[in-house]
Amino acid sequence: MRVITQQKLGGPEVLTVADAPEPRALPTEVLVRVKAIGLNPLEARLRDGEFPLLGQPPFVLGWDLSGVVEEALTWRFRPGDEVFGMPLFPRAANAYAEAVAAPALHLVGKPKELSHVEAAALPVVGLTAWQGLVDLGGVAAGDRVLVHGGGGGVGHVAIQIAKALGAQVLTTASESKREFVEGLGADEVIDYTKVDFAEVVRDIDVVLDTLGGDTVERSLGVLRPGGHLVTAVAEEDTELIGRFEAAGMRFSGIAVDPDPVGLRNLVALVDQGKLRVHVQETFPFERVADAHRLLDGGHLQGKVVLTLNS
Repeated sequence: MRVITQQKLGGPEVLTVADAPEPRALPTEVLVRVKAIGLNPLEARLRDGEFPLLGQPPFVLGWDLSGVVEEALTWRFRPGDEVFGMPLFPRAANAYAEAVAAPALHLVGKPKELSHVEAAALPVVGLTAWQGLVDLGGVAAGDRVLVHGGGGGVGHVAIQIAKALGAQVLTTASESKREFVEGLGADEVIDYTKVDFAEVVRDIDVVLDTLGGDTVERSLGVLRPGGHLVTAVAEEDTELIGRFEAAGMRFSGIAVDPDPVGLRNLVALVDQGKLRVHVQETFPFERVADAHRLLDGGHLQGKVVLTLNS
């Protein structure tokens, strides 16, 4: 089979297509013939060495996948089942490949409403948003939720999840993405290029941060007493936790993990017509370097996906 690998750290040009033996499924696992692979900004950071999660090359990137079960050493699926998920994160799942062996528990059935491309785009961003808003944030009907970076991968899914939970949703986004995020259900859009959110937003129950940097600290002032900031990009910082607690707030960092219950909840929202995933652009498997150049450029609207004909 073909995989996308790299022998050294660097720019998109280090990603190359190579031949490799097909993986073998172990008991409780399935072998998936991959149809589409979702890309995430984290993978660009791993590729260039900014974040050494996988150590030194050679390695194969990727977690988001959608495909068809080819071999099932489990009662949970049968050959021919269409599945998607985010197996093994943060361990290497080697999803930039034509076939992947994965724990059956880390996958769920693909809803008919989603194409393989859309399904591959959902797991990492969807589970990050779900775990941040629901499992950590405890968002409930009537809450005021601020989503930073509402036009991005995690952000655009988070807006829809918060709305489905009955929350009032505010988001930061550029004017060019206003129509997009309003179409997702955002009740108020703060154009960060013109307005400082910290000066105009108040009484927020939960902030979901997808940007990091000083956005985290500046969000302290927008929370109501007892409010909770959940960041998907900044690490839990003892000093920051202390500052938030001293002000009567909560601060949490989230590292997404495989979660079949969360995935099924996302599927339920898709089935109810309350969640859709936006794919900005697709690239054939062989053009992974071009796809990563788009990742490196930032300011994505939704997700980028690789497609396979296998």
